[in-house]
Amino acid sequence: MSRISKIEVITGMSKLTDLIQQLSKVGIRGVTVMQVLGCGVEMGTQEYEVEINEVMELLPKQQINIVVETSMVDKILDIIKKELYTGHIGDGKIFVYSIDNVIRVRTGDEGLEAL
Repeated sequence: MSRISKIEVITGMSKLTDLIQQLSKVGIRGVTVMQVLGCGVEMGTQEYEVEINEVMELLPKQQINIVVETSMVDKILDIIKKELYTGHIGDGKIFVYSIDNVIRVRTGDEGLEAL
């Protein structure tokens, strides 16, 4: 059985359209996008602010979930990093998880067939 991975991306709100276009070009057929609130180690401090926040400030972000065959992960990560990189605070974080199984409820397909 082929291995399956989940790529979870937390990033700012501005780059979704370009990222989805690039992922489509390499055959990604499904993503889930959620609007979320959060902050990283900068605690919500904007890059142009002089002082670091002492209390976390939650900023609008988007969480993008992609489940793919593990062999595609490196290629997809390269695309994500290229599309999201600005070199500024808030470019985002990427998390990669191993998935034990995927089941499509409608058909009962499992594993890669369910993707």
